[in-house]
Amino acid sequence: MIIIGIFQLILWELLIPTAAGVFFACVDEKAAKPPLMWICGQMLLWTLFQISCVPFVLLEIDFVYFVRTYTLIVAVTLIASLAVYRSRRMKIKRQRLQIKYSLSVKVLWSVFAVLLLLQLILSAVMTYSDGDDAFYVAVSTITNNAGTMYRKLPYTGGSTDLDARHGLAPFPIWISYLSEVSGIKAAAVAHTALPIALIAMTYAVFYLMATRLVKKDNIPLFLIFTEILVLFGNYSHYTAENFMIARSRQGKAALGNIIIPMLIWLMLVIAGHLGEMRRISASTWLLLAAVLSAGCLCSTLGALICCLLVGISGLCMAFTYKKWRVLIHMALCCIPCAVYALMYAALK
Repeated sequence: MIIIGIFQLILWELLIPTAAGVFFACVDEKAAKPPLMWICGQMLLWTLFQISCVPFVLLEIDFVYFVRTYTLIVAVTLIASLAVYRSRRMKIKRQRLQIKYSLSVKVLWSVFAVLLLLQLILSAVMTYSDGDDAFYVAVSTITNNAGTMYRKLPYTGGSTDLDARHGLAPFPIWISYLSEVSGIKAAAVAHTALPIALIAMTYAVFYLMATRLVKKDNIPLFLIFTEILVLFGNYSHYTAENFMIARSRQGKAALGNIIIPMLIWLMLVIAGHLGEMRRISASTWLLLAAVLSAGCLCSTLGALICCLLVGISGLCMAFTYKKWRVLIHMALCCIPCAVYALMYAALK
């Protein structure tokens, strides 16, 4: 059973997001297709999770019905992605490098791979709990055991009124969903399986940023320096590096290490298109809206932080390139965040 559960987690954390990422395969021509599709597909799945889960939480519908509904939504999304793949006749295969790397660059990529593998192993074998686990991991476990969402006290297991404020950012329910479809306990998913996926996703996002910031031969060096900062970033309990390695199972860690870097990368992509006088595709704006919505899934504070980042970046681009229409598109992408922020203020 454990082998089947591991396969299910690989399916939901790697294969399904990559397939869903077909919609965004052409967002950035500088990035390799596999990591681009994987990360963008995960953003889409997180958005669909957020949009579908919050109504179930607020209406106090049992978890089992949400599992069926979200699974159906993902199935429809995969069918649509297959249709897009066939209509575009895209060759989304394992990408081969079109240039020959020098020996030094290959060595750098090898060093990056070794350091990444070290971090993934350490995150699994040296996992530990902290104070927040008493709430977040308990919410995931109770959801699987009781079949309710945010209607039981995570500290005691007793019944209580709906915790709508935390229910607006149901990242722990996503862990419960992975536990449900894989058959592996929620605590094991949160402490062992999930860090491996989320840490790898973090470096995939930094790879996307590197394609916009440095030359292609310098990308592995950029990633190695990032790994060094992470490995020696545990000088406080509240650093982004500590959240990435030791607390990656928490939504606020995903917000700081995945969502915000994704937004920075998207701002670089949009600014690059504006600077080259190129049209920004609809898929780019759709991806921006998806990332903003995914930020709301990770944390209720994500709605404010993400909108501020996009708004300030949009103003800088509008003044720099004299393209004021970009502000309208960005404002439309921020609508989901505004809606969740208003719901949070009303339910607080």
